[in-house]
Amino acid sequence: MNRFWLLFILVFGSTALNAQTILPSFFSSGMVLQQLTKAAVWGWDKPNVKITVQGSWGKTNSIQSDARGKWKLFIETPAAGGPFELKVVGTSTVILSNVLIGEVWLCAGQSNMEMPVRGYNNQPVAGSNEAILQSSNSRIRFFNTTRATSIKPVQQVQGSWKEASPATTPFFSATAYFFAKKIHESIGVPVGIIQSAWGASTIESWMDSATLAAFPNVTIPDTLPATNPNRTPTIMYNAMLHPYIGYAIKGVLWYQGEANRDNAQQYHLLFTALIQSWRDQWQLGDFPFYFAQIAPFEPGKVNAAYLREAQLQTMLSVNNTGMAVTMDVGEKNVIHPADKATVGHRLAYWALAKDYGMQGIAFSGPVYKQMRVNTNGRATLSFAFAEMGLSNNGKPLQHFEIAGEDKQFYPAQAVIVADKTGEISVWSDSVPKPVSVRYAFKNWAEASLFNTYGLPASSFRTDNW
Repeated sequence: MNRFWLLFILVFGSTALNAQTILPSFFSSGMVLQQLTKAAVWGWDKPNVKITVQGSWGKTNSIQSDARGKWKLFIETPAAGGPFELKVVGTSTVILSNVLIGEVWLCAGQSNMEMPVRGYNNQPVAGSNEAILQSSNSRIRFFNTTRATSIKPVQQVQGSWKEASPATTPFFSATAYFFAKKIHESIGVPVGIIQSAWGASTIESWMDSATLAAFPNVTIPDTLPATNPNRTPTIMYNAMLHPYIGYAIKGVLWYQGEANRDNAQQYHLLFTALIQSWRDQWQLGDFPFYFAQIAPFEPGKVNAAYLREAQLQTMLSVNNTGMAVTMDVGEKNVIHPADKATVGHRLAYWALAKDYGMQGIAFSGPVYKQMRVNTNGRATLSFAFAEMGLSNNGKPLQHFEIAGEDKQFYPAQAVIVADKTGEISVWSDSVPKPVSVRYAFKNWAEASLFNTYGLPASSFRTDNW
């Protein structure tokens, strides 16, 4: 059990005797509530006490705390605006000021989500200084979750809401900040980001024990590990995700996968289960779940293209998901690409097109659809999300491989089919009868295939060998 949670129990025990009303830390002055919904508000008080929550926008609701003093109710929120005041009246009165109503997104994952706008030591974020300088905006707010661990699910986290400014923005998730800025600029409403991420964390660490019970190879710990808690199943979920369950959000942004390169064959199933379990627990329906594909990166004994493939399969098979492809922002020897603005913007394109009614913009790069083999021994591949065709940005198509029935791959040539929309032709003199084509299917490769909107195709293969 982490020290902050132990402190909370001690404080709650004493304040309950002193008749005080307690709220989780994220229900505080400066927070952002999701617009046009019934937003949950909860906390603790003495047992069997009437609790009233009143918003200065004209909505009120009441409930009685249960036998243990816990309470939860829902209050209607208006269209985006503010600042407002939220008053909670129980044994004592809590007044939350400077509350905005807008769009709230939960942003989770490992180091590429955690990476702040100021960057890591010796690992910069491109354009960070200017981004920080120009960041003053009271309508963009972040709640950064302090790192914590717990062997059991807890109810509290440590953190506070901060408005974007040169003093605070350096510590916000860069990916999430550029996403929030793009959303705010595009639709003109406040944006609140709940950031909960820990570098090197595995997907299993962000999943609850009941969900992981479906995976016999995953061991659920019964004691807190002495090392690498962020790589231990359930630990991040218990301490850094569970407290937020029920907070009204628009959707989730996820940037994780590097820590699971060694078990890519199971990642699609794990990722699908994580998404479904979070949706089930939030009880907000199939809310949007958008994620960044891990970028090409050379080091590693296991081909990371299999993990990128698992992410692509998740986007194609799980409802209301979207993937920001990062094939053109990777850095060969740095696992934390500096170009976080591009990643944040591409995640925003999904939300703007799918959730905010923004018409006329592309939101996905080309996605392989099908292959046919012509009589001349060339394979023709067609793609979805290429309505206006394909582009190589003026450079030769590269990193294509082709194989016959012997499953031996050879470097291949590829060209965009000029008289067709969304097709390429791939061939090699060494493979007269093609059976499979692969593109950028390796740890490191530089993107060469895009749609005409400049969004790259994911690495892919036509086989399942």
